[in-house]
Amino acid sequence: MKNKGKQMVCDICGQKGARVRRVTEAFGKGKDILIIENVPMISCPNCGESYFTADTLHEIERIKLHRKNFAVERTVSVASFVLPAL
Repeated sequence: MKNKGKQMVCDICGQKGARVRRVTEAFGKGKDILIIENVPMISCPNCGESYFTADTLHEIERIKLHRKNFAVERTVSVASFVLPAL
């Protein structure tokens, strides 16, 4: 992303200070899960919101549509979060 490392104006609150961070997102579940790494997400320290740009959302959809061309299979550990009874 062009603005990596530079402060930007947040699309939510309009204040300067938003930054690009890279995140890992999971789509689907079970054997159909797709994990996309290194996704640029805009985060604002002023309002606390995080969001994807329209360009990023379009690229996510393209990757999901053509997952066989982009994805490599890896073995991952999966754990379930269980809150203890209070």
